[in-house]
Amino acid sequence: MDKKIVAYDVTLRDGTQGEGVSFSVEDKVRVAHKIDELGVGYIEGGWPGSNERDEAFFNQIKNEKFENAIISAFGSTRRFSSNCDNDNNIQALLKAETKAITIVGKTWDFHVKTALKIENDENIELISDSIKYLSERTDEVFFDAEHFFDGFKNNDQYALECLKAAVEAGSKGIILCDTNGGSTPQEINKIVKSVKNAFKNSIIGIHTHNDSDFGVANAIEAVISGATQVQGTINGYGERCGNANLCSIIANLNLKLGYECIPNEKLKKLSVVSSYINDLANLPKNNKLPYVGRSAFAHKGGIHVSAVIKDSATYEHIEPDLVGNKRRVLISDLSGRSNIVYKLKELGIKNISDDSIVKILEKLKILENEGYEFEGVDASFELLVKETIGAYKPKIELIETEINTRQIVPASTSSARVKIKINDKSFENISEGSGPVNALDNALREILIKEYPDMKDIELMDYRVRVVSGNKGTESLVRVIIETSDKKSSWSTIGVSRDIVQASWKALIDSVEYKLMNQSS
Repeated sequence: MDKKIVAYDVTLRDGTQGEGVSFSVEDKVRVAHKIDELGVGYIEGGWPGSNERDEAFFNQIKNEKFENAIISAFGSTRRFSSNCDNDNNIQALLKAETKAITIVGKTWDFHVKTALKIENDENIELISDSIKYLSERTDEVFFDAEHFFDGFKNNDQYALECLKAAVEAGSKGIILCDTNGGSTPQEINKIVKSVKNAFKNSIIGIHTHNDSDFGVANAIEAVISGATQVQGTINGYGERCGNANLCSIIANLNLKLGYECIPNEKLKKLSVVSSYINDLANLPKNNKLPYVGRSAFAHKGGIHVSAVIKDSATYEHIEPDLVGNKRRVLISDLSGRSNIVYKLKELGIKNISDDSIVKILEKLKILENEGYEFEGVDASFELLVKETIGAYKPKIELIETEINTRQIVPASTSSARVKIKINDKSFENISEGSGPVNALDNALREILIKEYPDMKDIELMDYRVRVVSGNKGTESLVRVIIETSDKKSSWSTIGVSRDIVQASWKALIDSVEYKLMNQSS
């Protein structure tokens, strides 16, 4: 069995059809280079001629160099009413000047009749003409057999005739698409084997969607059944429920099944590539993604953590660093002694007595009962620990705050008066802001910079508010989490209250105290 599988990425084409996914031309170039770092074989850049953005991308990508991947352009067979010489789509594909072209055509007779409204033999002619024309003018042509599995189940003879026309016209490979995402692994197995038997000398590819939550499973089943090219998108982006997640496909093939989908030494880049592209897409992160998600190797239950400390194989199917991820131990009211010990070790805190650990656990559980959550706010947790064991005494004491907000439609103005003590010395300041929290932040910051000049470098990177319990309406408990950076590192802190301004103040003060604590340590 050939254990070499070619990864073909379609994030920049199929992935961008997903709800909420939008890349600028510059973003698409960055994404292409980042995916190239993984060592994939092909990167499908988009559909030239269909929109100005993709056209601009292909114009720019001509001047870019890639170490591993071949850039491919995607388009459809010629229109029934035109020939290849005057078909705008076909000519746009050639104008892109890519070494590879993937061309999509119908293989389900239902679509031929309903969508194209032509006869079956006329559709075969479109496939044959288009591929022959393109294969004579570019290095590689792949035929994207749209709705192939549905077509095969409905009329296997016709679906195979479409593939035969593509191969005889010069297609280097035939890509079997589960476009509606409705096939099962058992069906994929049977059908791919039939195609492999009929086209022994052709590259067989697989392109699956996740509408039945079988996207990754179907792609892997196709490889086991004989496919040698596998398509997918980073993080599973795509229309409806998304495409098969290429990160999971690669990791499973390389680590579980002994195939080489990308070079093994590049597996460590998977998590970084996943996160980088997610940030460019400006989408909420899916922490639950297998292998690359932030929660993929996160442990919360005390019994689990105790076992993982002894041997990670007890609750982890692989070592996280194989895919560039890392183990995380979460702190919550479910935590046991093992969780605390592990986190203290991470923080470099040594020689803590059993009594101190018990005190930390007790305080932690009280705060979590009040609405606090320390899973993603290590800075607030470290402050909690060091204050509890007497290793740090807070430097800032709040005396009084006063907030004034004036609304004059359509605008509003806010001012805040802050009175605090720093090391028993009183300070008072008034400042304005775009809202009450911003005004409060400004008033506090102006005082701090005078006493601690390094505070000028800290910057609020993120501010998130969550209603913890909504049964009391506007009197509900709210949780505020902020992320702060000093240009060298970043940290997250939390505040909880029924007053959103007070919750914000608590998070802000924790952020400042954390910075001061690390300056003095």
